[in-house]
Amino acid sequence: QDLTMCGIAGIFDLTQQREPGRELLAAMNQTQFHRGPDEGGLYILPGVGLAHRRLSIIDLASGQQPMLSADSKLCVVYNGEIYNFRELAGELEALGYRFRTHCDTEVILYAWQEWGERCVDRLRGMFAFALYDSNARSLFLARDRFGIKPFFYSVLADGQLIFGSELKVIKAHPDLPRALEPRAVEDYFALGYVPEPKTIYRDVFKLRPGHTMLFRHGEPVPVQKQFWDIPFRPVAVASEADLQAELLARLREAVQVRMVAEVPLGAFLSGGVDSSAVVAMMAELQSEPVNTCAIGFDVKQFNETEYAARVAERYHTNHFQEVVSSEDFDLLDELAGLYDEPYADSSAIPTYRVCQLAKQRVTVALSGDGGDEHFAGYRRYRWHMHEERLRQALPLGLRKPLFGALGRLYPKADWAPRMFRAKTTFQALARNSVQAYLHSVSICSDEQRAAMFSNAFKRELQGYSVHSVFDDHAANSPTDDPLSMIQYLDMKTYLVGDILTKVDRASMAHALEVRVPLLDHPLTEWVSGLAPEWKLRGQEGKYLLKKSLESRLPHDVLYRDKMGFGVPLAKWFRGPLKERVRRDLLESGGLAATGLFNQDYLARLVDEHQSGRRDHSAPLWTLLMFQATVRDDQFVVAA
Repeated sequence: QDLTMCGIAGIFDLTQQREPGRELLAAMNQTQFHRGPDEGGLYILPGVGLAHRRLSIIDLASGQQPMLSADSKLCVVYNGEIYNFRELAGELEALGYRFRTHCDTEVILYAWQEWGERCVDRLRGMFAFALYDSNARSLFLARDRFGIKPFFYSVLADGQLIFGSELKVIKAHPDLPRALEPRAVEDYFALGYVPEPKTIYRDVFKLRPGHTMLFRHGEPVPVQKQFWDIPFRPVAVASEADLQAELLARLREAVQVRMVAEVPLGAFLSGGVDSSAVVAMMAELQSEPVNTCAIGFDVKQFNETEYAARVAERYHTNHFQEVVSSEDFDLLDELAGLYDEPYADSSAIPTYRVCQLAKQRVTVALSGDGGDEHFAGYRRYRWHMHEERLRQALPLGLRKPLFGALGRLYPKADWAPRMFRAKTTFQALARNSVQAYLHSVSICSDEQRAAMFSNAFKRELQGYSVHSVFDDHAANSPTDDPLSMIQYLDMKTYLVGDILTKVDRASMAHALEVRVPLLDHPLTEWVSGLAPEWKLRGQEGKYLLKKSLESRLPHDVLYRDKMGFGVPLAKWFRGPLKERVRRDLLESGGLAATGLFNQDYLARLVDEHQSGRRDHSAPLWTLLMFQATVRDDQFVVAA
């Protein structure tokens, strides 16, 4: 069996049958060498070229890619893992298919041959793949349900489709236009990442999670289809005890199928509920100690390692932890190179370090990502539901003028405890539920972005606003329950654009593979159908998950306040990064040269922050990462 983490790349000619240049395809593939340092391969025919970089996890001897079917009519390049591939192979063998390897890659080839575009419905796992069918003269692209694995593509002016696992693969093509997408800039300064399907470039896109695309020679327009969405179909409930038992059984099984590997395997252990739950399940499923790793900071409010150590002790894990200096800002430029487009979640720094630490001991690590979205663990869910009760008590026609005026008049009190920061609450109450949630998750508010962008750039936006991202998802949501709705919005935006992107790039930079049991789709389908009160009950998020784990985890691990994986940005910008902030944001060679920003406003942000009057660390980091990522593209807005 061969389960491989890797990178894929390709060129497909939509108009003619030109043969892709071997050197060009190899160069594109080489940009993602870090994703698969074990080996690389190319497949080139008139009209198509596929490439692959491989990091071997299982059956290290076979399963090379690009992989051809027995009759050489099909070829696939694939990044990911199909956890039910043995069952699928059995089903396909019963239908007459003969397998030459023991790997999940070959299963994809014959699943396509048997079931066509519906083959993706059968796959359980994480994947991004491209499959060329020379009989049909078609190229089929697919991305897993949550977008755990990345997929970028662009159609060039000469009719060639190019694609890859990272943006840098596509940027390696000399004919790619480098024009920035103005709407992506607006989205980024609101959210801190560029949401699917946009990228920072006007002509490059991400394949949406849970979607496929079918391209054919001679047909310039592809067929794009959604094959899965989070269902939120109500689940029948007998008793709380039954629910707890079923949740644990489903969680254990989701962890179990992800523990198959012929290389060292472990888990991230942050000391939070989700990663601790994964470690508890792993410990029950294997006889030898689980390898766990944790990272902490030398600043108390950012350090959770004591809780991680408590879980490690309880399960006698093989625990490794490292305390990282809180002055770990040298990574800034390295991160910009890894992410290829603006990305402003500063927890990318500790995530990079925990992956670096894990790789010293293991090649595969399980993580607890997805738990907050599924079980309503974020503090912002509690705030939102609190505001939602007020919103439902008064019609929008009354709320908008009343709370809108209060929001404008009330002073901004960053320094005060959250409960006294009424300005934000008033602003949220003046909006509908979806827009209020967007407001609460935005790094830079509508007002801040309006002040931050130059008039020339605002003209370029032509009235576009990030609001449409959330409105479009809300319009497609299978649920209208207020809590389920914001969970759905997070799974469509924050989970894929921020969390999974962060983990993919940080882990692949170290050739470490991360598996995400809480994003197992059968588990997700079931959890989504639980009534909201099983997730958020009163002030307690993750209610059912915590109750189910009471016999397995220490009480203070389950019921302490959520910390988050933060870094001391405010301090950096007044100390060691003080000069850099001024240089990159305010001096002539930096952001000023782009024409995107109102430089007087940026100067005010920097001065207020560095004097200690206000904390603008989030917008400043967002600006700094923007400058670090796009400075090579020489993008200038016409005045």
